[in-house]
Amino acid sequence: MTRLVLVGPPGAGKGTQATALSEKLSIPHISTGDLFRAHIGDGTELGRRVKQYLDDGDLVPDEITNQLVEERLAEPDTDGGFLLDGFPRNVGQADVLSKVLAESDKKLDAVVQLQVDEDVVVQRLLARGRADDNEDVIRNRQRVYRAETAPLLDYYRDILVTVDGVGDVEEITNRVLSALRDRT
Repeated sequence: MTRLVLVGPPGAGKGTQATALSEKLSIPHISTGDLFRAHIGDGTELGRRVKQYLDDGDLVPDEITNQLVEERLAEPDTDGGFLLDGFPRNVGQADVLSKVLAESDKKLDAVVQLQVDEDVVVQRLLARGRADDNEDVIRNRQRVYRAETAPLLDYYRDILVTVDGVGDVEEITNRVLSALRDRT
């Protein structure tokens, strides 16, 4: 059984790795962004609330994000494991995740950190050419990530697996799988 959290700075390749790892490990990839989009698309009450926050340029509050993830983890396809991408983002969310898993006698197996030098992720994000991706905005997102995530990495230090996130997709996926095998 594999229950994983994937963390890394914006531009580290989390989404790409989450897709590859979920396929290789035969576990669902659960992304908070996908959950937000699904609820918005389905027009649920939670989706309407999420859309309002996003339309206003605000972060979706933890209580809503926690609720969406908790509902998703209750679905039967997660019984054999899952890979969380984008959650938890902070220690408060990590506490909620621990409680949710403990209620069904489960716990995380590992937190995989994709480590990529800030200058590398800045160049990756600038290369995407999105209108809102200028160097100042990107570097600010990196600072916010570090501030939010540093306490999270300490929280998970006993199950943290750090992997070099630079290289081609398959190479990084193999590094992650190898690091996870080495833990068992």
